[in-house]
Amino acid sequence: MDGEIIVDAQPTIGYIHRAFEKLAENRPFFQITTITDRLNYCSAPINNIGWHLTMEKLLGIETPKRVDYLRVIVMELARIADHIICNSVVAVDTGALTGFLYVFQWREKIYDVYEEICGARLTTNMGRIGGFERDFSKSAFDKIDVIVKELPKALQEFEKLVIRNRIFMDRTINVGGISGERALEYGFTGPNLRAAGVDYDVRVMNPYCSYQDFDFTIPVGSNGDTYDRFCVRQEEMWQSLSIIKQAVKNLPEGKHHADVPEFYLPPKDDVYNSMEGLIWHFKIVMGEINVPKGQVYHSVEGGNGELGFYLVSDGGRQPYRLHMRRPCFIYYQAYPEMIKGAMLSDAILTMSSMNVIAGELDA
Repeated sequence: MDGEIIVDAQPTIGYIHRAFEKLAENRPFFQITTITDRLNYCSAPINNIGWHLTMEKLLGIETPKRVDYLRVIVMELARIADHIICNSVVAVDTGALTGFLYVFQWREKIYDVYEEICGARLTTNMGRIGGFERDFSKSAFDKIDVIVKELPKALQEFEKLVIRNRIFMDRTINVGGISGERALEYGFTGPNLRAAGVDYDVRVMNPYCSYQDFDFTIPVGSNGDTYDRFCVRQEEMWQSLSIIKQAVKNLPEGKHHADVPEFYLPPKDDVYNSMEGLIWHFKIVMGEINVPKGQVYHSVEGGNGELGFYLVSDGGRQPYRLHMRRPCFIYYQAYPEMIKGAMLSDAILTMSSMNVIAGELDA
């Protein structure tokens, strides 16, 4: 430091490293879901579904259309929750506490939906290989309907509070900027890359879960600064609301899981009342079913960018190797470059707008 000016910086990671990848290599496939939702815990269902899609790719499982649409609803709700946290904290770091206190209630309403679907709120363990453990209840759809109808008003009020606020603009415009070219060299993805003007989105480039059925826009910025990152995430929430509306309106009929009894837990009634159901439940949970040999990579558009799973199977009961491509870990490398020559107070804002989540950074 030279007074309040940052001359140089050294990023330090690993304070909450929990060896997720090594844990995964010593767990049955079915039990790995609970590891993934502790990566970016602000949007845990996206991590869960990303892992399930990776396993389904290895196993050659094709899910019913209804499963795809239900997954899209959950993932877009998770994206909104993730962006609410990021953008409200950016506002707090400029001194605007009111918006944070106001919009955070909508994250809780989204968690109410999670709870209705799977019984958990933060670390969700959402869904199963092949689909969901149960279909969405009427109560879940009612809660989703409330969010879709009432959240837009809250977002508009939040935007009126900060987006053209002179103090907010002075604190964020031309702060912590990065060019699109430089961002690509670092391996940026997600909102931080799109804020720099590059319109890469996994949902469009490599569609999964029938995302090709939905009409939505990829918001992009131009300066790659804190203000653009804020605006991109803000617009992505609007796009996510639109996707959820389309998914609910056009939700196909059908089953909420694929027909894969070797990997999908039998109904509890069968488990409690038949020996076959109890045996299958035990075999799936304890990993007594071998999977094909091979290696696959599958990625999803997480709250912070491309979340990928590189899975190597030797045909055993757990992965031979599982590597998780965590977007936070990749773009945090650029942080020192983005804050050099800036004031210490700007460095705090820059990190907030990048949305560095420690669970995803360290893994």
